[in-house]
Amino acid sequence: MTSTIGIDVGGTKIAGGVVAEDGTILQSMRRESPATDPQAIKDTIADLVTALATGHDVSGVGVAAAGFIDRDRSTVLFAPNLAWRDEPLRAELESRLHLPVIIENDANAAAWGEFTFGAAADAKDLLLITIGTGVGGGLVLEGELMRGGFGIGAEIGHLRMVPNGRLCGCGNHGCLEPYASGTALVKGARAEAAAGSLLAKELLDRAGGDLEAIDGPMITTAAQDGDGFAIAQLAEVGQWIGLGVASLAAVLDPTVVVIGGGVSEAGELLLDPIRAAFRGELTGRGHRPELEIRQATLGNTAGLLGAADLVRADTRR
Repeated sequence: MTSTIGIDVGGTKIAGGVVAEDGTILQSMRRESPATDPQAIKDTIADLVTALATGHDVSGVGVAAAGFIDRDRSTVLFAPNLAWRDEPLRAELESRLHLPVIIENDANAAAWGEFTFGAAADAKDLLLITIGTGVGGGLVLEGELMRGGFGIGAEIGHLRMVPNGRLCGCGNHGCLEPYASGTALVKGARAEAAAGSLLAKELLDRAGGDLEAIDGPMITTAAQDGDGFAIAQLAEVGQWIGLGVASLAAVLDPTVVVIGGGVSEAGELLLDPIRAAFRGELTGRGHRPELEIRQATLGNTAGLLGAADLVRADTRR
């Protein structure tokens, strides 16, 4: 039985794995990501694939990367955290590796991973929302990964929520991302602590009085330990996500929404506020079927698994 290789390219690391048809990761490796050097990134991917392919019957390579990928799944048009601009990545990797290659947006790949092997493996569709440094998304409808007319659809984090609101990293104002990302979670908690809020005192004490030491995992741990301030910070993020889900449900009508990314590790402390906000804003609530909101199950392997399976599906066409 042949396997495929999935590669997940990030700003700090490049992870790879040999993946069987049932989603089992047969072997995995990782390398540091030379994010500021376009050629070095390609060299690292090629070296990683070569190392992983040794001893395995590999039929293709799927590469997941954060950025805008063209509809042909071959060129990285723009990557915010990597030095790629209009990079014909697929052609160069295929020339070097002598294997079929596809390039996929990392959130799209993660959505396919959760749909095929993870939280929505029993569903016909899903909307994935990833909450980490930013807010990403992926959409599968009727078993098909929806990429949009130009290949760059499902950018959930840039759904406009507040006209003339907070500045987003994309350059626009009022997107979901500056309200509902892990970055927003940490920024809000630090601001309250810096202002001397007594509610934030326990969290600041946990950080040893160092504002910069307050991060997402610390907020989650504090919330799980019963810190009311930390619980409220997660609930605020959840409320924004829930409002976004309600708007998206009115347009897309998915049956399952999967919440992934680092912040999702808070579990029900995040999911319950998402569900409450969603139910309060859903169009036609009480008179229509209600979608399920689930926690992602694949963690950091979702993009790798999704990319590996997408190249397998591509080679069958």
